Amino acid sequence: MAQLDPSKAPSENFDLSKWKIVIPMEDTKPERKGKVMEISKAELNEDYQHAPWFYTDKESGAMVFAAPNKAMTTPNSSNARSELHALISDNTSIGPYEPANNFVLASHPDADKFGAIGGKMNATLAVDHVSQSGDHRHNDSFSVVIGQIHAGTNEPLKIFYRKLPDQNYGSVYWNYENNALGDDYHRRLDISHNVFGKAKIRFGEPEPTDGIKLGEKFSYEIQVDGNVMYLEFTKNLESKIPITRSFAIDLAKGHYLGNKYDAGYKNEWFFFKAGAYNQCSTGVVRCKNEGIEAGDYTQVSFYQLDIKH
Repeated sequence: MAQLDPSKAPSENFDLSKWKIVIPMEDTKPERKGKVMEISKAELNEDYQHAPWFYTDKESGAMVFAAPNKAMTTPNSSNARSELHALISDNTSIGPYEPANNFVLASHPDADKFGAIGGKMNATLAVDHVSQSGDHRHNDSFSVVIGQIHAGTNEPLKIFYRKLPDQNYGSVYWNYENNALGDDYHRRLDISHNVFGKAKIRFGEPEPTDGIKLGEKFSYEIQVDGNVMYLEFTKNLESKIPITRSFAIDLAKGHYLGNKYDAGYKNEWFFFKAGAYNQCSTGVVRCKNEGIEAGDYTQVSFYQLDIKH
């Protein structure tokens, strides 16, 4: 990892030349009144930071993302986020969802019209805080999404960290969303895969001592090569014996684990996301929103973040 300078803005410590960011507050631009704050690639790379939602930690130099339990959100979500969105093209005049800004699988019939076939994202990070309020019967309570591959409609990858407030260890797991389309759209289903600890822990259950504590550094690597998504997660980074978990899934194939509604992602386009996408909201998850001082927020610190196409 590169040496981080606590006196510099995130874009001076990290290569953010291929990213834009969403911040959990209302945009100040007149043309975006009533919409969530979106900072363009150009603005982001002009030493942008906006504490407490996106800034450089003054001790470690980490790039910090934070989001409250309730704030202005993007149109299709009820959850607040401070999150980067990858853009492949250097042409700033085209939109984020244009083909040149996104990647596809090798199986895509028009692959040559997109920005890339496949891609790779690496991150080293620590989750500093998750909401301390919420309904433990909902898996989104006490959790944050720290990395994604987003398709045009559904998400083949969401990486979660979740920790119950009465436990010392949290869990890292990832979800694959079956790509249910058309009349079967309501059949969408998130399929969880345990990495460190386990998903869906409830109050009263043993804590995941094989998990990860708040403030503990770990890493993930996402690589889409051809039609296959390869995932690698590593903890105990400062130990002589790091612990690594690896996964692979053919995203084009469909019917993942026998799910008949999964059309696969062979005809889809994708982009990477990274940051703090707070899954705790004041809706059905019943998270409170009494401010940062009350612990009603999530925060993630990145020490390394790279993408390649």
